[in-house]
Amino acid sequence: MNKLKIALNGIIRENPIFVLLLGMCPTLGTTTSAINGMGMGLATTFVLICSNMAISAIKNVVPDNVRIPAFIVVIASFVTLLEMVMKAYVPSLYESLGLFIPLIVVNCLILARAEAYASKNTIINSMFDGVGMGLGFTIALTLLGAIREILGSGSIFNFKFIGNNDGILVFVLAPGAFIVLGYLIALVNAIKNRKN
Repeated sequence: MNKLKIALNGIIRENPIFVLLLGMCPTLGTTTSAINGMGMGLATTFVLICSNMAISAIKNVVPDNVRIPAFIVVIASFVTLLEMVMKAYVPSLYESLGLFIPLIVVNCLILARAEAYASKNTIINSMFDGVGMGLGFTIALTLLGAIREILGSGSIFNFKFIGNNDGILVFVLAPGAFIVLGYLIALVNAIKNRKN
C-alpha cells in the first residue's frame, strides 16, 4: 500500500505540471497535439523511472562534490538509449518531438526527483516515485495536448471531427499553450481549495 501511495503522490497531490510547475519547457513546446504530449510524457517517464532506480543504486558510492554531474551522466545515458530506440521504432514521433528528446537530460523534473527522492530512498521506492511522477507528467501533457488539438485543429489523436480549417489557430501556437495551461492550473487549484 505504501508503494501505491508513493506512485499516486506524483499523479495527484504533487503533479509535476499542475502542482509543482516543473518541466515547463517540454510542456509548452511539445503539446500541440495529444499524441505529442503522450509521447513526450512516456519518454520522460521511461527516463525518470530508470534514472531514479540507477541513482538510488549508486547513491552511497558517489561523492557529494560530484553528485549532480554524476546524476546528469546517468540521466544522459538513459536519454541516449531512449533517443536511439525512438529513432528506430517510432521515427515520426521522434521527428515531431525533435530537439525536446535530448533536452530531457536537463529537464528539471528528472533532476529534482533524483536529488530530492532517489538519492535518499531505496531502489523500489525510487522506482514507484518515478512511475507516479512520470504518469502525472504524461497525464498532464496528454490533457494539455488534447485540449489544444481539439480547440486548435478540431481533432484528437489525429482523428478529425471538425472541418479542415475550423479550429482556433491561437491554440496551436505558443500562446495557446500558456492559455490552456493557465486555465488547467486554475482548475486544479480550485478543486484543491474546495477540498480544503
